[in-house]
Amino acid sequence: MSRSGRLVPKERQPIQLELAFTKGKAGEARKPEERRAEDGAATAGNQNPVSCGPTMEEVLERENLRKALGQVRRNKEAPGIDGMTVEQLAAHLREHWPEIQQALLHCRYQPVPVRRVEIPKPSGSGRRQLGIPTVLDRFVQQAVLQVLQRYLDPTFSEQSYGFRPGRSAHQAVTRAQQYVAAGYRWIVDFDLEKFFDRVNHDRLMAQLARRIADKRLLKLIRDFLRAGVMENGLVSPIDEGTPQGGPLSPLLSNVVLDELDRELERRGHRFVRYADDCAPRWRRKESFMGT
Repeated sequence: MSRSGRLVPKERQPIQLELAFTKGKAGEARKPEERRAEDGAATAGNQNPVSCGPTMEEVLERENLRKALGQVRRNKEAPGIDGMTVEQLAAHLREHWPEIQQALLHCRYQPVPVRRVEIPKPSGSGRRQLGIPTVLDRFVQQAVLQVLQRYLDPTFSEQSYGFRPGRSAHQAVTRAQQYVAAGYRWIVDFDLEKFFDRVNHDRLMAQLARRIADKRLLKLIRDFLRAGVMENGLVSPIDEGTPQGGPLSPLLSNVVLDELDRELERRGHRFVRYADDCAPRWRRKESFMGT
């Protein structure tokens, strides 16, 4: 039985998971009713893959999917609202991958609401809300993340260190120490309160639309943002924020905060940003807005 309730013919059920991960058909025609453009950042029109920028076909490449499955397995996170565990994911993909693949190619994939949980903050002051997607949604998000990261990460500011491959908090501290050694003494340390909970979806999607031309990817990301939250058995819609707990959330946060980085650079400030924590620095005895 598929997610949509339709039976999958026996001849379409691959025996091995590796055989299920087949490449999508580039340029495959779709019915008019399936051409649903991303409604917050792009207009309706031709949905065929573009020749540049990330595409759904790249997301569905076999090696990318294998890598995504391996990462989800290594993370070993808790089940979402459907109760499916990481250990059950491979069997589910063996049975249903052809339909899932076609749903992704034709904008029919529907993410499931995340399961909301609360955990203590590392600082011990207060609690943080997490949204736990189903393992299937985590797998799809991870596959999308891996492709988007190749395109988007090189465009981010050199002063951004959080949630980026090859970068760490230790590197951020080292850069801050270099500023101190260079004579920068005035420090303004700020944290964006509840940043992940307050991200404006329309603004985020508009920024993504400037970097991603494949409208299928844009619509899928928008659908993940709007999937909703289940808490105490009730599903609530989400109209802002990127729920922490899904693989895509950190990358999307860097897309939003890249605008802040560029403004700080435009003003000539020296700064270090790690996620939603930032510490611009100024020289002693110079103007507050100078360097």
